[in-house]
Amino acid sequence: MKTQFDKLQDGRTVHAITLSAGDLSATVLTYGAILNDVRLRGVPYGLTLGSSDIAAYENGPMTYFGAIVGPVANRIAEAQAELDGETLEFDANEGPTTLHGGENGLHTEIWDIASLTATSLTLTLTLPHGKGGFPGKRFLTARYTVSAPATLTLELTATTDAPTLINLANHAYWTLDGTTTTEGHVLQVFADRYLPIDARLIPTEITAVAGTAFDLREGRVLSPSAPQRYDHNFCLAETRGAVKPAAVLRGTSGVEMRMDTTEPGLQVFDAAPISSGNFAGHRGVPEIGFCGVALEAQGWPDAPNRPDFPSVRLDPDETYRQETRWQFSKK
Repeated sequence: MKTQFDKLQDGRTVHAITLSAGDLSATVLTYGAILNDVRLRGVPYGLTLGSSDIAAYENGPMTYFGAIVGPVANRIAEAQAELDGETLEFDANEGPTTLHGGENGLHTEIWDIASLTATSLTLTLTLPHGKGGFPGKRFLTARYTVSAPATLTLELTATTDAPTLINLANHAYWTLDGTTTTEGHVLQVFADRYLPIDARLIPTEITAVAGTAFDLREGRVLSPSAPQRYDHNFCLAETRGAVKPAAVLRGTSGVEMRMDTTEPGLQVFDAAPISSGNFAGHRGVPEIGFCGVALEAQGWPDAPNRPDFPSVRLDPDETYRQETRWQFSKK
């Protein structure tokens, strides 16, 4: 179902598309290809954070909530990287760092509807050469599909006419209890290594999770009062490959989400500093710190500057492909 969601400040229309199958429905916006709402039958609240006000997303405090971020998700140190001997300069939007493609990244774009059925939506976007400092004319697709009994699948593709950098991610914040914070949620991540970060949130060395607060292999209870904060990449693999288990999130309500992906990394962000300001979320009140947990399937952060990390380079004879699945259930 396609409806008019709202209008941007410049008058352009944003549409909302609701897909449904079995026990699951998902609403996607053409602005930012945002996953705006996810509903599971029998659960009286949404499972991902969002707003009914486009102003919350457009230059608002919910900028990245649910959006496809990129063209290079996560952080690029010093807002620059070398590609084929040329130093590329990007938009620095987090101090000296480029975050999620810069101020005018994919989260600010209106995507075109290429195809739509009751259960599937394909969005497309063309990026001009040089936008945000990234080379190549690039063609992107984002396909959301809902299938019974309760699975949401996101397929992302990208092609380019010149060597470039591509690392896309969905930036949904998940919350399975309909409460103010994710207090009591159990997060399990299937990674035996992670990337510590420096004061700029740039990754340092690859480190084993064993014996650390980052060992989430058996599951760990999330709590705002816990001393460990999370805004780190967990290393699922050395390269993009077949779909594999990435994480499981369990709420105290009995709602569970299993996440599988082709991607080599999973950024876990506990939303400690995040809020929706004066904008109400789906619960009708503003969101506060720890309101959800972002689980972002992607390549490793700062990969353009780290030859020891999985490459995010894309050449004209290649097609970037990502597939991420979320399966929901309630006990």
